[in-house]
Amino acid sequence: MKKHFPIRGGLLQGTVSHVHAVDGVSFDIERGETLGLVGESGCGKSTLSRCIMRLVEPTSGEITYGGTDVSKIPRDEYWRRAQMVFQDPRSSLNPRLSIGYSVGEPLIVRGAGAEEVRSRVTELLGIVGMNPEHFSRYPHEFSGGQRQRLLISKALITDPEFIVLDEPTSSLDVSVQAKILNLLNRLKEERNLTFLFVSHDLSVIKHMCDRIVVMYVGRVVEMAPKDEIFGNTLHPYTRLLIDSIPKPGAKVEPTMMGRESIELPSNIDLPEGCRFSPRCPHAGEECSKEQPELVEVEPGHFVACHMYRK
Repeated sequence: MKKHFPIRGGLLQGTVSHVHAVDGVSFDIERGETLGLVGESGCGKSTLSRCIMRLVEPTSGEITYGGTDVSKIPRDEYWRRAQMVFQDPRSSLNPRLSIGYSVGEPLIVRGAGAEEVRSRVTELLGIVGMNPEHFSRYPHEFSGGQRQRLLISKALITDPEFIVLDEPTSSLDVSVQAKILNLLNRLKEERNLTFLFVSHDLSVIKHMCDRIVVMYVGRVVEMAPKDEIFGNTLHPYTRLLIDSIPKPGAKVEPTMMGRESIELPSNIDLPEGCRFSPRCPHAGEECSKEQPELVEVEPGHFVACHMYRK
């Protein structure tokens, strides 16, 4: 799948270039698993998530759900089966609407009565650790952790099978993060849910996920089960991410994998070869000329790097 955003300019505001937000990504998610999607800010994680949820239409490629192209599934039916928890709980809840209305809105749209909505919302508030009296309150009356719980209850209101979690704990304190992550794990087991968990925090990904997809500037560079990613890291970028996990007492070096820190390549003017080559200590001549393809080097372990070319 690809998603390119046009850049317009000139007198007639024609398309002068494109932002290659997602540039040829392929993977699948098995029913009942939690797939982690990790990478630095700007690598295309959130755009990919929004394409999966049909909030943004892809430029090319296909997204299938249960073998069916999602573009052929009516949006209201698809959004009943698939839901999303967004990154910022403050901007995801309308400050003018009560919690009862915000959480129960999908039921209201479908014509549910007031008693049914109150009963269902109250039930879900209890499931995520909130109280029934919160039904009539407004978002500004809650802490960040409480608002995130409310967003999770909102995502559960349609009894979905699949939930995209886009950085669901990035704005929370560490102690609150742990409670939300434990809540998500419990709900996954109780409701047999499937998660796409998007994050830049590998320590959170390690705690939550079964398999991990690593993205860099719009492309997948490594994909494998969690234990393989952490125990048998193949791509230099994945190693960089793992080495960047804070460790108590560790010395902070002002370098990046033996090279001076280099900014991420632009999603507009992309390098011809491997997009990681300007930062890679193993880069050779072919790396600057040819883009590596994602290949399976071990069962279930895929990597896009010239060092593992078949």
